[in-house]
Amino acid sequence: MREVEAIIERYGAERRHVIAILQDIQARFHYLPREALLEVAARVRIPLIDLYSIATFYNCFSLIPRGEHVIRVCLGTACHLKGGTRLVEALERELGVRQGEMTADGQFSFETVRCVGACALAPLVLIDGRYYPKMTQRKLTQVLARLRRARPAAEVAR
Repeated sequence: MREVEAIIERYGAERRHVIAILQDIQARFHYLPREALLEVAARVRIPLIDLYSIATFYNCFSLIPRGEHVIRVCLGTACHLKGGTRLVEALERELGVRQGEMTADGQFSFETVRCVGACALAPLVLIDGRYYPKMTQRKLTQVLARLRRARPAAEVAR
């Protein structure tokens, strides 16, 4: 938990910095580990239940491990009508996981969102916060292949 301590020290153990602290912990671990929340609660002197309230309210936080790359498929009305569900099915086949799960190698997490407010770009996929507009199954396969190739060799060997 030294990394968590360093994050807290960087901001200062004050309640007003809690969201920034949690964002950095999320970025480092790809989720909010229970041990990290306990550390933040103790150091910032905030009830653990308040941290859980924040962590479950904001969509950017996760209490379960997420992959190195988080893939979100928009299933708002426009995206749904223009093939969003076919993209979900393609990802389930390609990654071997269902929405809400993480691949065994920890490289990808896959989830759906209801609307990201970019209907003109439908169907839309977000990967690590980056928008991929007018996505097709073929383009999605190509993006995943690029991400897999970009992975450092040392991590692939794990």
